[in-house]
Amino acid sequence: MDPKSFVDSAVLLLIVASIAVAVFRHFGLGSILGLLVTGIVVGPHTPGPFITTEVDGVRHFTEIGVVLLLFLIGLEMKPRRLWELRRLLFGLGSLQIVVSALTIAAYFRLFDTNWATSLLIGSSFALSSTAFVMQILRDNGEIASRHGQTAFAILLMQDLAVVPLLAMVPILADAGPLPKNLSIPEQIGVAVAMIALVIVAGRYLVPRVLDHLARTHNREAFLLTAMAAVFTAAMAMEHAGMSMALGAFLMGMMLSTSRYSLQIEASLEPHKGLLMSLFFVAVGMSVDVGAVARHPGAFAAHVVAIIVIKVVAIYLLCLIFSTGRATALRAAFLLAQGGEFGFVLFGAAKALGAIDDTLFATAVAVISATMLATPVLAKLGNRLAQSLPEKTGDEPDALRYRQQSGEPEARVVIGGYGRVGHTIGAVLGSNRIPFVAFDSDAVLVAKWRGEGHPVFYGQIGNPELFAVASLQHVELVVLTIDKQDDALRAAKLIRAHSPRVTIIARARDLAMCDALQQAGVSQAFPELLEASLRLAAEALEALGSSQDDADLVLREVRDTDYALVRNGPENVSSPPEQP
Repeated sequence: MDPKSFVDSAVLLLIVASIAVAVFRHFGLGSILGLLVTGIVVGPHTPGPFITTEVDGVRHFTEIGVVLLLFLIGLEMKPRRLWELRRLLFGLGSLQIVVSALTIAAYFRLFDTNWATSLLIGSSFALSSTAFVMQILRDNGEIASRHGQTAFAILLMQDLAVVPLLAMVPILADAGPLPKNLSIPEQIGVAVAMIALVIVAGRYLVPRVLDHLARTHNREAFLLTAMAAVFTAAMAMEHAGMSMALGAFLMGMMLSTSRYSLQIEASLEPHKGLLMSLFFVAVGMSVDVGAVARHPGAFAAHVVAIIVIKVVAIYLLCLIFSTGRATALRAAFLLAQGGEFGFVLFGAAKALGAIDDTLFATAVAVISATMLATPVLAKLGNRLAQSLPEKTGDEPDALRYRQQSGEPEARVVIGGYGRVGHTIGAVLGSNRIPFVAFDSDAVLVAKWRGEGHPVFYGQIGNPELFAVASLQHVELVVLTIDKQDDALRAAKLIRAHSPRVTIIARARDLAMCDALQQAGVSQAFPELLEASLRLAAEALEALGSSQDDADLVLREVRDTDYALVRNGPENVSSPPEQP
């Protein structure tokens, strides 16, 4: 593609996407549906200008966004929390795949397909879209909810099931073993080895490298190393025949206990958002409108049947696992679509001759159409569940991890954890007020973390820090940064990103205090002047004034914006010396 055509395609994509997203968000349907429609409009299967005919290549590239999405989710999911979900993960997740696959296979058996092909189709449609579901949950802040954790457990089990499903394709196609010349036990062994390698690297190797880079203040290499770790883990899983997203999730989960987790999340979040948007556009481009138009009745029947089968199966299984009816409804409608890995399974089946071109085009269109319906289905599930209040007794123990984990959401962020920041943290901790502190000194962070303080490596001036899930409900930001330029920059960026949060700051003198307030700080305190005022109050008490009178003097000085001190002797020119 020459530069001119690339620019033309980019302009077309941006114009259509901006209009579609604005319209769909205006009607409360969400940005994902707008991006899917954008893909249909600019795709090669509809009349008018299109950006490319290489839809498969675009979709494969944009799966990088899915990789980053699962990595960021892993950063929020500590290993202990995953262990708490083991019953839902292996029990509910496994049964969902089996029951959905067999039921969908029985449905397609009605269309004169043999049992082998029907099982292949059923297994492919049994998988749901990790990208769509997790993006919706993140956008709505529902990953930690009951239905969010239930849906996540099922999706993770689906990713783990990719290896046996891929191994099943050539068997059902009667094409012999996979081209890798490995038996199924050997493939499973390779997958287990790759998972172990990712876990060991994420737990021990990568944190050591990041620690070295942080101590040497090499920010660029820090970001590149984090990204390299993510994609290396994804590549390892792909070579093992598994989902790239699974490798990224495992790496993120291993790094979730690191003191660098929040800084990594803040650095990668903007890249994830852009690539995920392109992924949804690529899915929309996969919809072959012509194939749908040739068999509209069969296509509509397949879409409705798959959604209904998965909703009923997941709902009933969730009830068996005592999630409660409201949670079961929300999870069932969230997971009713086909998944992006269905593209891979149907592609492998087509390559081996298990399905023909017509069935492949129809299957891809059905997956895309069910994805297209996901935002609407999610809203429908929430609406139906609102009339079914969740009973406390129905709530699984694994889904109460937020209350049991002892990790309340932070109400305060402290920027800088030196002597001043540590003092503030100690006062907040003694009053049981949850806080998180950031400092750019990796040595200092390691020291305080070793003593159990909630201190993370990070640049407080990075506004993306306040977009991470654990800092969504921060009420107060305390800036204790000593360097004037860094403090001013941090204040401006935080205020621009979070206009409603209260910011208080430390200042060296009145000039710095005024500059911080102009930058958006709610209140700044000149530390040298405050120390002087405290000494003045002690002097008054020593000379016979009561403590209340001395405190009243200090209060009057502060209430008048230090007017007494601004016009004091230090601001008056010294008289000329006598000859």
